[in-house]
Amino acid sequence: MTLIPVILSGGAGTRLWPLSWGDHPKQFLPLVTDNTMIQETLLRLKGLEIASPIVSCGEAHRFLVAEQLNKIGIKPQIILEPMAKNTAPAIAAACCAALKQDKDAVVVVLPSDHVIKNKDVFAKAVMTAAINAEKGSLVTFGIVPTFAATGYGYVKASGAESDGAYTLEKFVEKPCLEKAEEYIASGEYAWNSGMFVFKASTFLEELKVHSPDMARLAIESFEKAEVDKDFIRLDKESFGQIKGDSIDYAVMEKTSKGKIVKLDAGWDDVGSWSALYDISGKDENKNVIKGDVISIGTKSSYIRSSGRTVATIGLENIVVIDSEEGVLVADINKIQDVKKIAEEIKGRNK
Repeated sequence: MTLIPVILSGGAGTRLWPLSWGDHPKQFLPLVTDNTMIQETLLRLKGLEIASPIVSCGEAHRFLVAEQLNKIGIKPQIILEPMAKNTAPAIAAACCAALKQDKDAVVVVLPSDHVIKNKDVFAKAVMTAAINAEKGSLVTFGIVPTFAATGYGYVKASGAESDGAYTLEKFVEKPCLEKAEEYIASGEYAWNSGMFVFKASTFLEELKVHSPDMARLAIESFEKAEVDKDFIRLDKESFGQIKGDSIDYAVMEKTSKGKIVKLDAGWDDVGSWSALYDISGKDENKNVIKGDVISIGTKSSYIRSSGRTVATIGLENIVVIDSEEGVLVADINKIQDVKKIAEEIKGRNK
């Protein structure tokens, strides 16, 4: 079985300001390894039988995608979204491209900014999902939860396991702590990973049933697209008429064909500096140090320099990020408020 990776690379990653910003969002940065996030996304599929990947991104990032994947020996087909319309329309257009490669194409839809530590377990889960996808299922990966997270959505599995998958009963929005604890205790819920496997034709059929206007316009935008060397520019007029929505709302919450493959492979979506701190190797003072840093009497902190020397003295539980875009100094327990800084900067720029 040949799989076609569909990589979603349209995010801005503003919660990792000031490193992830504007023309260089987090998927194009080497945050965890020496490879960038988008490179790691495709490298973890190594060993599986995959065809040339399809990457969906915005116009501003097209050359970054081509350059970074070329460095690891991969030549992708790059679909350019005229504007952000959330995940469902992007996936629909990518499925159209996949069907031009293979009328029976099975696609593996992956965000370009996740960390998965155990590649072997992940590869096995992908193949389990693909087997179910060939039978007509729309498969999502449910991350086996390690704590009662309030920052993730959840998926609920029901019924007995069959061919390595469970029936997808429902999606749940990010819960309060009390609800999250209930979900964990029940054993029926997993974190919503945002990763999917299905036949391209099956997804488009279900999109036509549950979100017909989106399906029509997304297909039209692909059929009217301009091909410019390695880039497919979706038709702006058609795509612009789409009412944007996520794949969860547009299809997965409504379909009767949903399945869950549970995944326990060291997954993280690297949504904040505190998340990066948690998954990174630490020194004897429980610090994560990146770049030219002098740390004296500093503990349990994430300190990163992109060029200049950064020095800290006698601090604890802080994040310090130095980049060309700006400098961030924050309490690690309040790091989620970085998005407020991003909003403030956007306002200033306007």
